[in-house]
Amino acid sequence: MAESVADALESGVHLLVQAGTGTGKSLGYLAPALARCVDTDERLIVATATLALQAQLADKDIPTALDAIEEVTGTRPKAAILKGRANYACLYRSRSGGDLDQDSLIGSAALADAVAGSRADDVSKLGAEVLALREWVEEEAERGGLADRDDAPTHTARGWAQVSIPSRECLGVASCPFGAECFVEASREEARGAQLVVTNHALLAINAMHGGTALPEHSALIIDEAHELASRITTAATDELTPSLVERTARRVLSWLDDDLATDFLDQSDVLRAALDESELTRITSASAPLPYAAAQLRDVSRKVVSVLGKVTDDPERQQAGSAVKAIFDVAERIAALADADVVWVTQSEVMGRAALVAPLNVSGLLRNQVFAETTTVLTSATLTLGGAFEPAAAAVGLAGADRLAPGAEPADAFAWSGLDVGSPFDYAQQGILYVAKRLPPPGRDGMHVETLAEVAQLVWAADGRTLGLFASRRAAEQATEYCRRELPGRTILCQGDAQLSELTRRFIAEPETSLFGTLSLWQGVDVPGDTCQLVIIDKIPFPRPDDPLMQARKKAVDDAGGNGFMSVAATHAALLLAQGAGRLIRRTDDRGVVAMLDPRLVTARYGSFLKTSLPGFWMTTDGDLAVRALRRLRGEE
Repeated sequence: MAESVADALESGVHLLVQAGTGTGKSLGYLAPALARCVDTDERLIVATATLALQAQLADKDIPTALDAIEEVTGTRPKAAILKGRANYACLYRSRSGGDLDQDSLIGSAALADAVAGSRADDVSKLGAEVLALREWVEEEAERGGLADRDDAPTHTARGWAQVSIPSRECLGVASCPFGAECFVEASREEARGAQLVVTNHALLAINAMHGGTALPEHSALIIDEAHELASRITTAATDELTPSLVERTARRVLSWLDDDLATDFLDQSDVLRAALDESELTRITSASAPLPYAAAQLRDVSRKVVSVLGKVTDDPERQQAGSAVKAIFDVAERIAALADADVVWVTQSEVMGRAALVAPLNVSGLLRNQVFAETTTVLTSATLTLGGAFEPAAAAVGLAGADRLAPGAEPADAFAWSGLDVGSPFDYAQQGILYVAKRLPPPGRDGMHVETLAEVAQLVWAADGRTLGLFASRRAAEQATEYCRRELPGRTILCQGDAQLSELTRRFIAEPETSLFGTLSLWQGVDVPGDTCQLVIIDKIPFPRPDDPLMQARKKAVDDAGGNGFMSVAATHAALLLAQGAGRLIRRTDDRGVVAMLDPRLVTARYGSFLKTSLPGFWMTTDGDLAVRALRRLRGEE
């Protein structure tokens, strides 16, 4: 892997590297990247999907690689971590109090009085949280720290909002009274002085969408956890509009508007709410539908508000409020346009009510034009070959139609790419069994079949707990939990939602005979080596939900272009999740166990072979008794 990454950085040919769990892929790309920094004095960017991996790189892998580079070359390149603005505290917001959320705002003077003792009993939990955050911000400023959210006192998102600021509302270094001390600018300055900069997919997306302004100039890009890239870029490019957001923003600017415009702007929240109530919870395609009409009204009114607020530029509060209104204008304009490149739909949640969302139909063009056309890129992940090939992953990120090079061939254009599977240190065929329950009925829409529930209980019994249950829906996870608790008295079955996921995961790791059932966040987010997890149950093939407007729109677009939307979108999506889910079982060389797939379509449907070749190379059986005996042998019972 290190040799191939070095070759890619030298030749300019984009590289996709599949490196299984346990291969040490971080060092596989850090070593050649840092060597190139020493040889050429170029700057390279590493982008990860999660802050957890970013922290691992910063605290462990990069120092290890830097020590080795320094020992061999005598030179130690500088590395820096760069995160999005929301991860840093804002001195202006912290010191002025701001007015992002008037209902929850805690004034500095009031907090000071309370702490002095006169009203200590009246200080709300939020107030105490904000006070602790503000004190921490000042300590960070005094010692020249970067006020990174990861180092902040325990806090909620609501509390953090009182000491941070959305990117759109930043006053800018020149206008902000605390610009010279700005934590974000300090982090960017540090990044500009480094040869290796570690960031995340979200900031990479912002950089691509805004003309390369978020990241320092660089000669090459390495994308780790690349299987999540398209999804993370989609999330970053997705906008949401709610009546409560419009109302909060309108109340924030009322004092600067005349009565008529103030009333008109405030009324737009009701107009939007009525349109959302009239809309179906699906994709909106007609310009005459209530939502685009309401969005057009909001666009026109918010444009007037932005114009009025922009007439005075030396008032920081007014400037920030104007930026918030401009953000609403942009989203309303995007929804009203119903552009072919966008998907607009209405969603609903118990907490937030109805909302309008707009997302790009496809992000491959953005990545192709703003990433691959700009710099040599290495993409790596444990799951990049889907259906046994790199092409589906390459297509998802914008390399579709580009030339894939044969070994030793010269690149034909800027989008030439090659693929490399470096294999795995694990012997999957010896360490794990893939059991496909062929005799069970296919999954239905009315909950889990009783035969499937009985199979879950029998497998958990055979494994003596030690089970990670991955379910396609919260309803299925809860149904299986209830059944197993009833049929297996005395065994501990934890279910996502019983407590914070971090607490559930901690218990699952600490208590080997405990089982944990849950949904999507467990498919990719749990790393449990050893005897704690000897059985992974997957209830059904994780195809996108048929009522997912964005995925259905993407599928239709492929069909309309003459392709196979089901295979390109739905099956590829399922293959990625299956590979991630099944990969929870074997995390080190002495792990043993069974992956139980309770959806017979994996061996009975035509697309099953595509999905199977995306999974680790377990030994496969459709004999349930054999799987049960294997699990009992692991427990020393047979």
